[in-house]
Amino acid sequence: MEDIVVPIAVVGMLFIGMPWLIFHYVTKWKQAPKITDEDEKLLDELHLLARRLEERLQTVERIVAADNPDFRPARPSQDEGYDFDRPYSERRN
Repeated sequence: MEDIVVPIAVVGMLFIGMPWLIFHYVTKWKQAPKITDEDEKLLDELHLLARRLEERLQTVERIVAADNPDFRPARPSQDEGYDFDRPYSERRN
């Protein structure tokens, strides 16, 4: 009896269970929310705004540093490896 039940269970798991599990998660993945074009445009606008604000902050820090030689910014500068570039947006354009 066991000689028949085990192969039937294994074949059932392989040909019914595995495809069902795979298709279940594929459909869940396809139903997941995606970023819309409007959301992507908003992110790009926010990125540009952040870049402009960073440039303004660097300008203010340069002015303050010119007036006060003891001034040290409390954050890393762009020259220390911190980069605002977004390669994804450059690939999209």
